[in-house]
Amino acid sequence: MLTIGMAASSASAQRGTTITGTALIYGYGLNTRTISRPFTMTINGRTSEADATRYLQTLQRDGQDDFAKQIDRNDLGRFSFSGQVGLPINAILVDRDGDDTRIRAVFKRWVGFGELRRGYRSVDYPFTYVEIRIDQNGRGEGTIIPAARVRARGSNTLEVEDFGTFPGRLMGVRLRGGRLE
Repeated sequence: MLTIGMAASSASAQRGTTITGTALIYGYGLNTRTISRPFTMTINGRTSEADATRYLQTLQRDGQDDFAKQIDRNDLGRFSFSGQVGLPINAILVDRDGDDTRIRAVFKRWVGFGELRRGYRSVDYPFTYVEIRIDQNGRGEGTIIPAARVRARGSNTLEVEDFGTFPGRLMGVRLRGGRLE
């Protein structure tokens, strides 16, 4: 389980900011294999502080299903693994953490027909959560939770629960094109 503050800052992403790297994702349950895949994250906008507050209030009051409906129309960029069509990023916060730039993104994950048909517990984890830290040289690392459940804790905190045993790692992260400020 990961708990994060939801305060947005004046930091913003310029149009067309691209981040690349490699995701190392650990298996869970009966599927214990670990996979490594290149990823690309394109950022075209960010969530405003007012929107972040509204989303958190919706999450507190109505739960993650209504939160999902509220962010569903947002397209602030794309996240894709190599060889796949990217999923739209529904909420993204960019802020400073010391000398690093921190990017936190939430988007609805692709849920397979088999998961829905069989009613697997994983359908209760409808989001993907990505957190990346980039240094002043445009390099960094991060975390990915491919199947996440989100809850509001307090007035300014989002709790992210991982369906798997461990969150995945984002390695060799590089900022390409555009800037984050």
